[in-house]
Amino acid sequence: MERRLAAILAADVVGYSRLMGSNEVGTLSALKAHRNELVDGKIAEHQGRIVKLTGDGMLVEFGSVVNAVECAVKIQREMRLRNADVPGDRRIEFRIGINLGDIIFEDNDIYGDGVNIAARIESIAKPGGIAVSAVVRDNVNNRLDLAFEDTGEQTLKNIERPVRVFNVYLGAPQPGAAASAAQAAAKSATPVVPERQSIAVLPFTNMSGDSEQEYFADGITEDIITDLSKIMGLSVIARNSVFTYKGKPIKVQQAAQELGVKYILEGSVRRAGQRVRITGQLINGTDGLHLWAERYDRDLTDIFAIQDEITRTIVDQLRVRLLPEEKKAIEQAPTGNVEAYSYYLKGREFRHRFLKSNLLRAKQMFAKAIELDPLFARAYVGIAICDSLLRFRGDTSIRFDDILRTAVKALEIDPSLAEAHAARGFALLVADRRQDAASAFQRALTLDPNCHEANQFYGDFSVTGGDLETAMKHYTRALEINPEDYHSVFQLMSILKSLGRRDESEKYARLGIKRTEEALRRVPEDSTPAQLTAVALAALGERDKAMEWLARAQAIDPDDWVIRYNAACTYAQLGEADRAIDLLENCLQGVGNDFKRWFKNDSDLDSIRAHPRYQKLLELAE
Repeated sequence: MERRLAAILAADVVGYSRLMGSNEVGTLSALKAHRNELVDGKIAEHQGRIVKLTGDGMLVEFGSVVNAVECAVKIQREMRLRNADVPGDRRIEFRIGINLGDIIFEDNDIYGDGVNIAARIESIAKPGGIAVSAVVRDNVNNRLDLAFEDTGEQTLKNIERPVRVFNVYLGAPQPGAAASAAQAAAKSATPVVPERQSIAVLPFTNMSGDSEQEYFADGITEDIITDLSKIMGLSVIARNSVFTYKGKPIKVQQAAQELGVKYILEGSVRRAGQRVRITGQLINGTDGLHLWAERYDRDLTDIFAIQDEITRTIVDQLRVRLLPEEKKAIEQAPTGNVEAYSYYLKGREFRHRFLKSNLLRAKQMFAKAIELDPLFARAYVGIAICDSLLRFRGDTSIRFDDILRTAVKALEIDPSLAEAHAARGFALLVADRRQDAASAFQRALTLDPNCHEANQFYGDFSVTGGDLETAMKHYTRALEINPEDYHSVFQLMSILKSLGRRDESEKYARLGIKRTEEALRRVPEDSTPAQLTAVALAALGERDKAMEWLARAQAIDPDDWVIRYNAACTYAQLGEADRAIDLLENCLQGVGNDFKRWFKNDSDLDSIRAHPRYQKLLELAE
């Protein structure tokens, strides 16, 4: 056992659990790249020693406190650049804490208060920031051209005495900042990436005492998320990520850490007849302090005014500058008819469940909303998206010109609806108007980069055009936006296999199987997860399990032609070429050009392309 003085750097990934939940393969790959290309090199350059690695963090020992701080600053500034074009909810950001103190060295590991304090300081550092103890600040203050923010004495978990903590200044100087900060910013060759305030809106609790009103509370939550997402100065966690917290006991500070945000909005909704009570609380996720709380007791007809007030209050509290076009967008009520809005929220709730029967039910709700308000653009979008998803799942009775007509109607009323452009793009893709489809998808993603349907449909468009790199980009984004999306996961499996990246392909196959098993537990009457699981298991060479899952899918939907196609993909990968081709001959008769293009580019069928009967299949696909 040896005692010595050392600078200890503790680091971890902000929101690691959320990142892993949305895309564990992509997260691990990105984290590995950051370490290999940046972090490990900087540590070595500054004579540091990596003592311990955890799933999302590390403990590093430095002989020099100056080296420790300089290393941390270079890592965080470079990470800002790396994250500049990465959506907020998929960025890998580090928190770093540094302390200088006595440590115990034994069996190649380190212990003691010096280590514990560094770890506790790291836990209160800002995302993408560096927090240091007073002794660190005192030792480097005149030796590095940096400025520090004094946060005062902090009570740290399991540390007997309060510790004075400073944040290291990394960005551009604010008015009144110390001259040394201005000099540091001027001298630094590293461009500064503006930092946006980050917030998550947790699902509002239904306090109505009626489970049938759950859709209303969820709808209010989703619309507040939508309004906040329109504001450039805010980074807002997507709906599907926050709804994983629905119905669970929540510790706000833990949720903020898992989601990688500074602020949390939570609340409740109580609806009784034509009256509604909505409460909201804005909480600092770092220290748990309430920044704002309000209760609204209003007529139901004031529901849009309440949402507008909540959004405006958050903007004011976080001191975010609201642009004129953003102000106009959040003030625009989707409909003047509250009953139509209620039907729309019911339809949206059904639409999120994806099962065919739920999509049909959702269409009924949207149609009722349109009866009550023929100018309700979002309701037309709802029908267009439902029809797109039904067609996507193999329902050829859905006509592409009907989808196109409905989407165009929505856009005539409100051209700013990203989902309407996505549905229009899907219809144009089915109609084989590919150039127009690409423009529609690009417009949708310009309006809302977090539009799940736009990313997924654009991925499919890219696969059928043979552009696998673009397809990978949009499928990766789609599965991160929606943690329940297994379609995009399996498409990445197939694409990576085509590109010869089998290790990554197998990881996505395992991730996809995990998601489909969860989907079948939720909705056992849906055959789609079972079909795709069979294909993935076949790709992994697990014949018996693949056949078991295929039989399960066929038992649920024996007459579904999409099952026959996925069965062909399963057999092809298991080496049963004739059996696969028998099924494909049946599938390819009477289908549209969109499916024929898919068949020609589907890597699951690569093993049968040299088969003599395959040329006849190509003739059917012409």
